[in-house]
This record gives sequence, structure tokens and C-alpha cells, in this order.
Amino acid sequence: MFDRSNLQVLANHARAAAENMAHTLHRTAHSAFVKETEDFTVMLIDRAGRTFGVPMELGATWYPGLTYTRAIDMIGDYRPGDIAFTNDPYSGHVATHAPDTHLWKPVFVDGEIVAFSGGHIHNTDMGGAVPASLSRALTEIHQEGIRFPPMKLVNEGVFDEKILRIMTTNVRKPDLNIGDIKALVGALNTGERKILQMVRKFGKDAFLEGVDALLDHAEAQARAVLRSIPDGTYDFADYADEDSVEANPCRLKLALTIRGDEAVLDFTGSDPQLASSLNVPSGGDPRHTILLVGVYYVLYTLNPQILLNTGLTRPFTCIAPEGSVLNPVYPAAVGMRSLTCARLRSVIFGAFSQAAPERLPAAPAGNNCIVNVMTTDERTHRTVIAAVNPVVGGGGGMPHRDGTNGSGADAAYLKNTPIEITETETPVEIVRYGLAKDSGGPGRWRGGLATEMAFRVFAPDSRITARNRDRSFFRPWGVLGGKAAGLSDMVVNPGTANERRLGNIDTAVLQPGDVLMVCSAGGGGRGSPAEREPWRVAQDVARGYVSEASARADYGVVLQDGTVDEAATRAARAAMPAPSGHFHFGPERSGYEAQWTAQAYDRLHEILNSLPIHWRFFCKTEIFRRMTGTERSGRVGVDAAFAEACARFPELPRPVLALAAE
Repeated sequence: MFDRSNLQVLANHARAAAENMAHTLHRTAHSAFVKETEDFTVMLIDRAGRTFGVPMELGATWYPGLTYTRAIDMIGDYRPGDIAFTNDPYSGHVATHAPDTHLWKPVFVDGEIVAFSGGHIHNTDMGGAVPASLSRALTEIHQEGIRFPPMKLVNEGVFDEKILRIMTTNVRKPDLNIGDIKALVGALNTGERKILQMVRKFGKDAFLEGVDALLDHAEAQARAVLRSIPDGTYDFADYADEDSVEANPCRLKLALTIRGDEAVLDFTGSDPQLASSLNVPSGGDPRHTILLVGVYYVLYTLNPQILLNTGLTRPFTCIAPEGSVLNPVYPAAVGMRSLTCARLRSVIFGAFSQAAPERLPAAPAGNNCIVNVMTTDERTHRTVIAAVNPVVGGGGGMPHRDGTNGSGADAAYLKNTPIEITETETPVEIVRYGLAKDSGGPGRWRGGLATEMAFRVFAPDSRITARNRDRSFFRPWGVLGGKAAGLSDMVVNPGTANERRLGNIDTAVLQPGDVLMVCSAGGGGRGSPAEREPWRVAQDVARGYVSEASARADYGVVLQDGTVDEAATRAARAAMPAPSGHFHFGPERSGYEAQWTAQAYDRLHEILNSLPIHWRFFCKTEIFRRMTGTERSGRVGVDAAFAEACARFPELPRPVLALAAE
């Protein structure tokens, strides 16, 4: 029987084992995206498929609640030395887009499986329609690269060369794929050794009992956090800027209900599945880790000692209706699910912010633009595909400090690549890499600043993919009097006669000498800017974080030669309007919601949910088309737009709906 002390010893062993796995992968990976950006995971998995140990120092932080059970069960017979794998989002519900290749290895003791070591790497490319396999313009899973359902990659220690040959034939940079996969195999072997060491130390039966106890302990910790939050239902909605090439907003809606030590996250009212790759393939699993990533951040913020494993998911139940953007049906494209997941985290943060306002921060940037380049190296005349750098925004203002600059809080696990390495491995020249002035939301505690990066290309027809571009219209929100943050941007040849703004377009072709500038969003502010000490504002101006104009307009701080003019500041602050409401969304969202009210969205989803799944996105697009540029708003406006769509398309199914009343 494990007491608390012994259980902590086992937890430390499990984390150390996972850290060793992560270091093995980190040191031996081939692609910059794995060895520098660290878009990978490793984990220890119990024999039922539940994660019980993850690293804290290296890798992505999305997956501590991942369950491999369904994927494991799709393999008929495991033997010592076997390694299974999959990258198919619609088989086993482990992988969530095709570039993520998941591997797992059974660990045997006395002929019995006692655990698995597992993890994933994000492959640089899996084939498909565009380099790096990811673009929001893709509309079905078949365009996103080759997929492998759960199957054995290694049989009793021997790689299946047929599978490797199929993969290398279909991807653009096979050496990087195979190199990263073999590095992950090495990490799984490390995990196997560490698990066997734990079994020898504790004994097989005690080890199995202890793993169950770790899951139970994490569950108890999560329930304790929920009990510390007032019961209630907390509603929130947020938007991705564009749902597809149609460029209408994608809305996510959440009703968070907390009752004692349990919580229900009901996403009913979120948009229908999209004709783009922004869909999130949860498979309808009520505790799928991809739906609960924002919850992990909240739990860890409220209890930094919490154990990260699948036990955390047990107090939570997610409701994601089939055919919605959070539970699409095959063959919906899902490659850019990380953009929607960023907004999903924002929705969860917004709901919990109302439940525990004194303990949680404002919104982080909520975008993590990852730039890939396919170009020709003029030195070798070889084609290069590489990740240049993630462009991550600022963290939200915290209860007792400013938001972190340029690290994005919920996307901070994506590490920046040193410029020297980028320029060595990729034929580009970095011409700007730093923080964007005035991008953090003003507040008593300022939001973190955005990141700006600009680089020049040298070869003709250099193809750029910049996935997860968002927050160029809907700002990261401020709370408790804090203001919303600055917007993101992407520009070709900024400041020249050939300047071209790309908005949220995530693919572009550059010619020799072209410069691409990418800027993320900032983090939202927390608390009234009028309560920020003038000396802090002056310091921000001196550091280049805030302009003198913003100091005056947003903070009411008047500077003369860098020194605070106390009298003028008192007068300016006395004239500032008092903040109101829990959230500040910025003028763009306020203007948008004057037309698209909550009642309008309720009516829209009443209409869409009455239609077959394959009609819903089409109908949404037609209604938006007929609302844009008109004076229509609310339920009545949606009804009028829908009536026009029905008249234009007699094939559109006619649901039986109550008449609008407002």
C-alpha cells in the first residue's frame, strides 16, 4: 500500500523516466521542429492505455491526459520488442492531425504487459497538397498527407521496411521523417528501461498498484481545485477570425457548469464542422485530452503541485455535438486543429475567469504562428523544407505581475530557435526578431508583448506556410478593467512600395529579396490601467514596450523628457472613464456583436442543427453572405437571410422552425 510519501517517490521516478525519454529524443532528433522547437511528447502509459507520467522540462504540454486505449486495442497481438504507431486522426483517436506520428511500445515483465512507453513527434511533412501538409484552405483529410491506422512499425525489434518505404515515397523530406521517428523509438526504449527499473525497485504488483494510485491522486487534486471554485454555470464565447477561405468568424461557445468537485463543459452552440482544416477531431470522447488542454492550464495555475496524468480528466465531462467543429465526422480536414484549440483554450479561460476572477489572468495571445519555408538553397541547389520559428504572442496580465513577453503562456512550450541555427539550416536571412511596442493590453498589470519576426528569402518561388495565423481581428481580451491586446499581422515587404498585407492567409509565394514580417498578438491587460504605478509606465516607455502616446492615452501618464509629470498625470487620470464589466474585447468584437448578437447565434444554430451535417457549413456561409453589409441583425435578420438562401437554393432542406420573435 502506497502512503503519500511513497507515492511521491513513485511520481518522481515516473517524471524522471519521462524526462530521460525526452532528453533522448531531444538529443537525437533530426528536424529543427523537433530538436529546437520541441513539438513532441513522450509519456509513460499504464497497461490500460492511460498516461501516468510526463516530462515537465521538454516537449509539448497538450497531452498529460491522453488515453491510448482505443489505439492499443486495435493491435491484435503484442510481443516483446514490438512498437505500434499511427498518425490517423480517425483511427484510435490518439493522433489529432496527420503530421503527428504517435508510437507506443509494450513493456513486458514475466510475459505480461505492465505498461507502455509512448509519445509523438510532429513530422516536418506528411505529403499532401502543401509543403508541411497544413493549410486552412484544405477541405478534406485526404489532402493532408498519407495516413497510417494503428499498426506495428517494429516487429520484435525489427522495423517493417515496407511501411517505411511507403512513408518515404509519399513525403517531401523523408530523411527528416525517418530520422525523427527513429529518435522517438530510441526514447521509447529509454522509457522501457526506466519502467523495468521501477518494477525492480518496487516489485511488479506494487508498481501496478502505485500507477493506479498516481491516477487516483491526480483526480483527487483536480476535485479539490473544483471544490475551491463557487458552484455555478459560467457562459463564454470566443472567435477564430476566419472559418475557411470564406473568411467568416468561427465561434466557439461554452457553458461551464461546476457542481462540487465535478464540472461539465458543454460546447453546444459552437459552429458546425467546417469546410476547412480547422476542425478538432475529438471523436466525441467526453474526456478527450484535446478538449481539456485549457483545463490543464487552469488546474496547474490554481495548484502548481498538481500531478499531470490522465486522472486529471475524471472530474470533467465534455459535450461536443457530432458534426460540430469540435467533433467533426470523416472525412473532414483537421490539420489546423491547433488554431481552433488555441481559441478553445481562450473559451475555457474565459469561463473559468468568471468563476475565479481573483486567481486567474487575462487572455494570452492565443495564437502561435509556425512558419515553414520550402525553398532552394543556392549553395547546394537542394530543396529545403524547414520550420523557421514559432511566432508566439504575449501572456495575459497576471493577478500579481505583468504578462510574460513573447512567450504566450499557453503556447510557451514551443521554443524559439536561435537565429544562427535557423540561418545555418535554412537559406533565409533574419532581419528582425524582437518584441512589438504597444502590443500588450494596457492594465494595472500589463499584458505581455507580441513577437515580431521578419526574414528575407533568396530563391525564386519560395513557398511559405504560416499556420495558426489568427487574432488579426478578434483581440485577446482584458479583464477587470484591463484592456484588450494588440492584433497580429503578416506583411510582405513592409515599409516599401511593394508592401502587401496578407491578413490571415497562411500560404504565400515569395521571390528573391522579398521580406516576410510576421507579428503575433499580445496578451490582455488585467485591472484598470489608471491603477498602474506611473513609474512602471515610465519604465515601459524607457524599455520600448510602450510608446509615450500610449502612456498618455491608455494609462493617463504624462511624461516630460522621460520623467513623470505628476500634476498632468493626476489630471489626465481624473478624466479617464471608469472601467465597466468583467471583460474588455476591443472595438472589433463589440462592433461585430452589435449585429451578431447572442440571440442571432442561437437562431443560427437552431437552423443549422436541424439540417443534415453536410448542409450546415454551406447554409452558415449563405446566411453570413446575406447578413454582411446589411442592416440586418439578431434573430429577425438571421431568419430573413435564411429565407433568401432557401429561395436561392430550392434544394436546401426546409426545417420546421418557430417564427422569429424579438
